[in-house]
Amino acid sequence: MGTGNAVSDKGLGGYGSLAVAAGIGSMLGSGIIVGLSSTITVWQQGLGLSNGQVGILSGALTFAIAFGSLAGGRIADAVGRVRFFNWINLLYAVGAAVVVFSGSYTMLLVGVVIAGAASGADLPVSMTVVSHDAPNDVLAARLVSTTQVYWQVGVFISFICAFLVSRMQGAAGGRVVFVILTVFALIAWLWRTLSPTFRAFHEAADQRDAAEPGVNTGEKVSVVKIMMGADKKMYLGFFASILIFYVGWNLLANTWGQFQTFMLVNAHASQTLATGMGIILNFVTLVLNILFASIAGGKYRNKAFVAGIIITFIAMVALSLGGTNLWVIVGATAFMNLGSPLAGEALYKVWTQESFPIEIRASIQGFINGFSRLCCGLFALVTPALVVPSAIRTTMWGFAVVVVVEAVAGSIMIKLQSRYGTDEDRRERVQRDQVEG
Repeated sequence: MGTGNAVSDKGLGGYGSLAVAAGIGSMLGSGIIVGLSSTITVWQQGLGLSNGQVGILSGALTFAIAFGSLAGGRIADAVGRVRFFNWINLLYAVGAAVVVFSGSYTMLLVGVVIAGAASGADLPVSMTVVSHDAPNDVLAARLVSTTQVYWQVGVFISFICAFLVSRMQGAAGGRVVFVILTVFALIAWLWRTLSPTFRAFHEAADQRDAAEPGVNTGEKVSVVKIMMGADKKMYLGFFASILIFYVGWNLLANTWGQFQTFMLVNAHASQTLATGMGIILNFVTLVLNILFASIAGGKYRNKAFVAGIIITFIAMVALSLGGTNLWVIVGATAFMNLGSPLAGEALYKVWTQESFPIEIRASIQGFINGFSRLCCGLFALVTPALVVPSAIRTTMWGFAVVVVVEAVAGSIMIKLQSRYGTDEDRRERVQRDQVEG
């Protein structure tokens, strides 16, 4: 990122448009997950799908996102991060359009896989481009965490759209939702590709890199070589801490994301109450994501992490003690939506972008994101049996342990970052040493 003064005075207002353009990619990522899950019964009725085909569609989306995350960073490194950032949403638009015109299960599956892989690939590359273009770590943290707001916006909009089209006949409602996703993907593609402002940001960042020691501006690098090199202990510590933290958080978040309505209905809530709670609680999460974005680059970030972990742990204990009661589930879910934005995905994104060299950030973030998605996909196969009233209390004690593991991993990450600093800090030290030497 560097410390170039030419653009650092623009502040968030100057770079806000870049965060929005990257954030639309995050919105598309959550949009396809929620858009499919909230309209899956509509597709089933409209196309005459079996329960087995419905399960395959859901699983295929999860694994397509994971594949995109795992492969996207390496592909971007090969073809160029900015070029990949500019064009990946066109592929998403193609996949979403295939879904819109699907007249069969096979066509629907192909469209879901294409769009899912594109959305998975976009996230790590977008985060890397945003953090690279920002002129300093404080602004980068705010910009990266701001993209998480758009992830939540995607969830919120998808819930509302699915609700509004729920009375349409056949698969029409599902098609409308995916038309909206297609339009947003085309907007993101055109904006990222044609914007002279973004082009200026990219060029300014490259110029800062060229002026700083220790920054690779074009030559391909080996992730393994960097991770296992002279700073092996530091990078492996960062990697292990972030990976453990994010996998734990994502298992919990994914369970609520996919099975919140399922748990409420099994506790004898009406479908109207269950879906209505989903909209209200996601709005709360959206507000808190906006709050976290405002402090992500400051001294209150670590305090927010502690508060988020404590709130989440309280929610798990409450469910462990009274998880068969409808209003206990509602209250605990509300607590989850309070704690998750403060100690969750936005923090994982910021940590990853701050800790690793620009040359490998997309690959590292893609691997962590993809591995986590694979874990969630496998866990989702058994989750329905674990959140029914007869098993939910035991399951939540297990999740309470997961939250403790998250807390330990996150605390270690904070200590490591305090000891070693961010990537920008380390490069500035090298620059000072060379000047003084």
